[in-house]
Amino acid sequence: MQPDTRKLLVTGASILIVGALAILLMLTVFGGVSRQGPHTNSGWLALILALGCLPTSIFTLLLGVAKLAGDLSRQRRDTGSH
Repeated sequence: MQPDTRKLLVTGASILIVGALAILLMLTVFGGVSRQGPHTNSGWLALILALGCLPTSIFTLLLGVAKLAGDLSRQRRDTGSH
């Protein structure tokens, strides 16, 4: 695995963890959520953070997985030709 591929996967996983933690905090510590949204200002900030982190992390992880697949394919092709 190339260093840039590893960096993409680690970054995507880190952003995903931050988004999941924001959701967990919003639902528990920051007052919960009703049909009209979170009950506190901290809950709203956690929601905004989660809505920013989760899509970004999914796309970063998808890019990392695609790059990993390309790296492995290239490695097999280079190893098989020798």
